[in-house]
Amino acid sequence: MSFDPDAVETIAFDSYGTIVDVTAVEEPLSEYVDSPEAVSKLWRNRSLLYAMVGNAIEEYDSFYEMNRHALRYALRTQGIDLSEDEREEILSTYQDLPVFDDVHEGMERLREAGYDLYVVSNGSEEMLDSMVEHADLGDVIEATVSADEIEQFKPDAGLYEHAADRVGTPIEEICFVAAGWWDVPGAIHAGMQGVWVNRQDALWGPYETDPHLTVESFVEFADELGV
Repeated sequence: MSFDPDAVETIAFDSYGTIVDVTAVEEPLSEYVDSPEAVSKLWRNRSLLYAMVGNAIEEYDSFYEMNRHALRYALRTQGIDLSEDEREEILSTYQDLPVFDDVHEGMERLREAGYDLYVVSNGSEEMLDSMVEHADLGDVIEATVSADEIEQFKPDAGLYEHAADRVGTPIEEICFVAAGWWDVPGAIHAGMQGVWVNRQDALWGPYETDPHLTVESFVEFADELGV
């Protein structure tokens, strides 16, 4: 399937791993563990698995709480015993993750071209408020849409559909931009155009559905829209 820039009226972005760099948690982890990269990856993957299982069994807790449990799991798996205060200090890194270098330029170009920009995220409302403030994106983002609002996580269709309802744009006229190989297929399945920001030179999943467009940065995405 091919990307249709003329059909795009509204642009929605994922947050963690797309706008802000979740690998930055490796720095505080390095104070306590010998393999911060491995623990970081296990932590991230486990939190996503907890969210997906929560969807499947119709149980919901905020993504911040999922992260808390996943961090404890990742540390325990590596044989690392930290106090609750130490774990909370590491977890708090999610409040001030660094923004990818291309984000501001790309979003500002899109905003100046007349697109309304939103964030649609599994993150809790408090996490997203903190992210927008720390990333200094309040002037370019119209609003954030959190999984908290419907108590359901992506990549189930519900949050994408809820976002379309909140934004007031037909779902087929929304372009969803994310770095998650699991997230873009969810948006496409729900009816959006899906743009994969392949930030880590990853492999696409074994799906029959391909992204409508694959880019390496928000700047390249703006180029593809001709703005």
